[in-house]
Amino acid sequence: MSLTLAERVSAIAPSATLAMAGAAKRLKAEGVDVFDFALGEPDFKTPENIQEAALKAMRSGQTHYTPPSGIPELRQALAKMYSETRGLPTQDVQVVVSNGAKHSIHNALMAVCGPGDEVIIPAPYWVSYADLVKLTGATPVVLQTTEANEFKLTPEQFLAAVTPRTKLLMINSPSNPTGVVYTRAELEALADAVLKSDQVGVLSDEIYEQLLYGDAEATCFATLRPGLADRTITISGVSKTYAMTGWRIGWSIAPTPVAKFMGDIQSQETSNPCSVSQWAALEAITGPQDSVVAMKSQFTKRRAYVLERIAALPDVTCIAPGGAFYAFMNISAHLGRTLGGKVIGDSTEFCLTALSSAHVALVMGSAFGAEGYARLSFATDLTTLERGFDALERFLRH
Repeated sequence: MSLTLAERVSAIAPSATLAMAGAAKRLKAEGVDVFDFALGEPDFKTPENIQEAALKAMRSGQTHYTPPSGIPELRQALAKMYSETRGLPTQDVQVVVSNGAKHSIHNALMAVCGPGDEVIIPAPYWVSYADLVKLTGATPVVLQTTEANEFKLTPEQFLAAVTPRTKLLMINSPSNPTGVVYTRAELEALADAVLKSDQVGVLSDEIYEQLLYGDAEATCFATLRPGLADRTITISGVSKTYAMTGWRIGWSIAPTPVAKFMGDIQSQETSNPCSVSQWAALEAITGPQDSVVAMKSQFTKRRAYVLERIAALPDVTCIAPGGAFYAFMNISAHLGRTLGGKVIGDSTEFCLTALSSAHVALVMGSAFGAEGYARLSFATDLTTLERGFDALERFLRH
């Protein structure tokens, strides 16, 4: 008798971003010159001071188990950082260091959600949100936002979706995939709406909080109203800000009882995050921040170039991102047209054909709950962006 799969696995799918990045890598392995705008990964090297901290940790024997929720030094530094720079009074017992922000989100959902619960997710959303909710047995309730409203959830939409089963609202600002940043006033209005219900909590994914453009402002959701911190789980990590995607360190700031159970879940599932990576993360958040400034400067230049090139593409529009490093392009005008010798029926066909015909890797909007769009990551150098846009423009014009 062969093994049978659990029913829960039928509810989830592989990550679309990783799938498209994998397809691009396979073409590259065949010798094809691919312009990979699929993966949300900074192309910069991890800063030298962070690498040196990791080497020092290894050489001094910091290569064994640590407490499941992270080394005390890192948890204390994060508590201090949130207390002093985010306006969120935090104790180290509220901090759980995990194997990346995605793992932190998983821990949070496992701790507070289960069968019969509902989790409100504004679309477009990061590809993993809905599947991570499904893994807990809870139901994702996807609320469509509009490009006309800059893909922002309104308090009225939220309140209309709340039921006796609603457990959480998931919010992400700056947003992946749109790059949209809620204003403080917009978040305050959502906070007021949340507080009208006694049972609804918030999971605030703030992983892109330091990658902002122009006058966009990062806001820690848990600080917006008295009592809100008691029902908010804040998520972040080092992957995007410090070019440390492979080091796999994220964290959560949660009410103490929730943090305890998140730590218990992690202790049974993975034990501690990588010990060496934790020491590297400690250096990242407490050491010199010059590298962050330098990376943001490059992203700012790339964003300007990308918006200029998108404006020149035929029948493609895009809201200027206020944060992160993505452009969420409206390609709906091309659905039903023939591109690369194929009639394009949806965003998946658009992206697959762009990859096979123009060798440009994008991620289909449907993966983010928004058909008719394609996400482009500008976490790559200007030369690659220039050549890639040349190829994309030829693809759309022929």
